[in-house]
Order: sequence, then structure tokens, then C-alpha cells
Amino acid sequence: MRFQDLLAYKKLFALAMKIFEITQKFPKEETYSLTDQIRRSSRSVPVTVAEAYRKRIYPRHFHSKLTDSDSENSETQVWLEFAFACKYISETIYQELTSESLEIGKLINYMILNPDKFGVKKD
Repeated sequence: MRFQDLLAYKKLFALAMKIFEITQKFPKEETYSLTDQIRRSSRSVPVTVAEAYRKRIYPRHFHSKLTDSDSENSETQVWLEFAFACKYISETIYQELTSESLEIGKLINYMILNPDKFGVKKD
């Protein structure tokens, strides 16, 4: 299986793309702060899941990369909260994106708790 076939990866990539689309409307003065940060963190989540999957022959690396991905996902939630508080996104968009991020967090945690289902061998 390719990492692109993982359900978590598909949802992560889709969320990062939604965030990219939405942030194109953020004020120009946010380009190097909020816009840049939320794009970086949301893109980092699928990247680190892909890295984890490729490192699955090393159980500790798999676990470490997935916890990094989970952390980046949490960071994205904080940036979404800032975007909402600054009135750059509506409450509906905020709730939708946050809900997707929470679902993604559950998928990442499923991978962490069930490494054998992703080809990870026990130490």
C-alpha cells in the first residue's frame, strides 16, 4: 500500500487544501504570520504521516513521527481558533475545519495505538 492510500493521509491532504483555499482571503498583513503558520502546520500533518508510514519498519520512528503529526494537527487547531477570533473565518467554517481536524486526530491516534495494522513489527 502507498501512503497516499491511507484514509488519514487522504483526509489530512484534503484539510490542508481547504485551509490553503480559505487563507487566500486572509488580509495581506497576515501573510507572514497567521497565513504562513496555519498553512505550514496543516501541510506538516500529512507530510509526517507519510514519513511515519515509510519508517514503519522502525517501530519507534513510526510512533515518533505520528506523535509529531498529532502535535502539528493540534497546532493547526490553535491557528484556526486565532483565525476565527480575528474574524477571518466564520463560525461555520471554524466548526467545520475544527471538526475535521478532530476526526483526523482520532485517525492518527488509531495508527499510534494499532501499529501492527500498518505493517509495523514489534520491537
